[in-house]
Amino acid sequence: MPDSHDGPLPRVAGTLPAPVRVSKGRTYQWCSCGLSQQHPFCDNSHAGTAFTPVIFTARKDEIIFFCTCKHSQEGMVCDGRSHQPLQHRNT
Repeated sequence: MPDSHDGPLPRVAGTLPAPVRVSKGRTYQWCSCGLSQQHPFCDNSHAGTAFTPVIFTARKDEIIFFCTCKHSQEGMVCDGRSHQPLQHRNT
């Protein structure tokens, strides 16, 4: 999620990516708000907020490293950079 947006900021759910094996043809809902207890997936904790889950269908069987800091320039996929400033703030 780019740093320059006009809406509310999501909660940082973690500072490391969440590797998940996804299955071809299966539909997933990635949590974009950071409030889910089933992270990295949505559990509808966003109800009453401006956030909605990112819905996608896996194109192949693979491991995806889902973003947990919610600031990745690659959306739901960890970009390997966005969480680094957050880690330094927490130390």
